[in-house]
Amino acid sequence: MEIDYTKIKVIGFDADDTLWVNETYFREAEEAAGRLLSLYETPNKIDQELFKMEIKNLPTYGYGVKGFILSMIELAIELSNGTVANDVIAQMLKIGKDMINKPIELLDGVEEVLKELSKDYRLIVATKGDLLDQERKLEKSGLLKYFHHIEVLSEKEASNYSKLLKHLDIEPEAFLMVGNSLKSDILPLVKIGAQAIHVPFHTTWQHEKVTKKETNGSHYKTVKSLMEITDLIS
Repeated sequence: MEIDYTKIKVIGFDADDTLWVNETYFREAEEAAGRLLSLYETPNKIDQELFKMEIKNLPTYGYGVKGFILSMIELAIELSNGTVANDVIAQMLKIGKDMINKPIELLDGVEEVLKELSKDYRLIVATKGDLLDQERKLEKSGLLKYFHHIEVLSEKEASNYSKLLKHLDIEPEAFLMVGNSLKSDILPLVKIGAQAIHVPFHTTWQHEKVTKKETNGSHYKTVKSLMEITDLIS
């Protein structure tokens, strides 16, 4: 089915793993957690339990590095029955600070695409995570000049997007969302009558994965890189 982009006036971009590298650093941190806690469990078990802890803590901490590190520390206390060494906790805190202070690595073609699209469309960022961290990354990225609005959402569900579009006075049929997560950036937009383009990243957090059944009947486009978008919607 051919998708019509002629009504699009506003384009929203996810940030992490759409504009710049992010999930790679979480994978590295998970591996580090496996090494730090290897006295208590196998790396595979630690990985599974850390994911469970993160999901359990999402309503409390939300998304982002801070909640991830707090979950890691809580897991360390739990697995060790409260005997985990102070230096292990200190190393976990350092992992978190190192993640927050990572340089921004833009994905291929990001600035060129934003520069081109900003000539004809209003661009916004719609992301989720820790507000301070996302603001810091956007500032460090050098991309802020291309965006009219920045929105950090607590969740990326259809209702959240509907509220955002209503707040910005954007009709769903005039909005296109671009992102790497089918669960967060694509399917909710299709549900509310907007358009969406999926740009996969090479690694996806378990919480963001969807089944083939969940995507059935959803009309969206998948491209290999952001650089394909300008030709696609022109």
